[in-house]
Amino acid sequence: MIFCYIGINYKDADQDVRDHVSFTDNQKIDFLQHAFEEGIRQCMVLSTCNRSDVFFFVPEQGETAGKTRNDEPEEAAPETGGNQVSFLTMRRMYEDMFPDISGEQVKTYLREKTGTEALSYLFRVTAGLESMVLGEDQILGQVKDAFELSRTMGCTGKELNKVVRDAITCAKRMKTKLHISEKPLSVSYVGIRQVEEQFGIKGKRALVVGSGKTAVLALRYLFSYGAQSVTVCSRTFSHAKELLKEFPELLIIPFEKRYEAMKECDIVVSATASPHHVIRKSELVLTHPMVFLDLASPRDVETAIGQEAKLFNLDSLGKIVDANRRQREELVAEGQKMIDEALEETEEWFSTTGVDATIESMQQRCEEIVEDSFSYLNRKLDLNAREQKILKKILKASLHRLMREPILELKQAGTRQQQEEYERTLQELFHL
Repeated sequence: MIFCYIGINYKDADQDVRDHVSFTDNQKIDFLQHAFEEGIRQCMVLSTCNRSDVFFFVPEQGETAGKTRNDEPEEAAPETGGNQVSFLTMRRMYEDMFPDISGEQVKTYLREKTGTEALSYLFRVTAGLESMVLGEDQILGQVKDAFELSRTMGCTGKELNKVVRDAITCAKRMKTKLHISEKPLSVSYVGIRQVEEQFGIKGKRALVVGSGKTAVLALRYLFSYGAQSVTVCSRTFSHAKELLKEFPELLIIPFEKRYEAMKECDIVVSATASPHHVIRKSELVLTHPMVFLDLASPRDVETAIGQEAKLFNLDSLGKIVDANRRQREELVAEGQKMIDEALEETEEWFSTTGVDATIESMQQRCEEIVEDSFSYLNRKLDLNAREQKILKKILKASLHRLMREPILELKQAGTRQQQEEYERTLQELFHL
């Protein structure tokens, strides 16, 4: 079996293109069913905001495609020469799945990999090394979900089970050992972490100035760290009120009352799109220890405030983010070594599965000889039940000992071509 990949991801296609080639849940099911009908017995669709990937196996020349979903006798696979089901079939299916974008456009962005290259790509994707945010953890759960859907649809087999589980195991090992994702690259998260480490958030009162995406991220982090209360003020009051759907415990106040609210707050996070300062030292009355987190560009908080209160802004946070990014990149190099080691084990497993049929035939031939020999001796000798059991065990052990070395040589053959030569020899010698 040959492991293969086709797909489109953020490295080659912008968001507009990816929006048109994103699999819905129904499309995933349709694609898996169609692939099965076309002779692809093992297939997995991984679709996220950054990628629409398909991983699958095609049989090598002379192989059958495997059992059907219900392990019924298999129908003949289509004859297409070489690999019985080719990339041409999968590419056509991929193009036909997305009518909102032309096939020519899909071809422009579609990437293909086979064999070791495809395996390595799956391992890197699962470990977050192919993610837009290097080393992120979310993709691991997405791979698990994609695999579970394929398994539910009956579109997995021992080969796909093996490579996906090995990829997941390797990703978990990397996560445990390297902690790549614990080096945050989000400025919002880094900022909140700095506030937590140097000032503390749990039980504190917070004010968030702004109601855009950055402000929403800050709100989530503040609540996750246990802020006692959070108030939001925004120039667009109606927009701020929309936040109540996600954060019903929020207090919404008019933008003009921000300085008044600061008198009762310990933490101020500002994230507006204003072209000028929205928090000035001359307007601020500091009556107790406070920390300011300025996530805006250009700056929301006048830098002079940093003389009297703790102030974090994009300049200071950016240095931390850059340092974390460098650390992640260093850890990725270590992660790649772990992937290479795991890949070697997976490929070694594949090198032995290619000869499974011959080994099974040899073992079956041994069982036939054991049964024939035992049946003859049992008729000629007056053996009790215990002696019969011992005799059969000795016969079986002797034949398996004889076969052990040929089987070991077959498994350890350096190339698939050499394995095939050994297989032909064994089949001829033992009439398999």
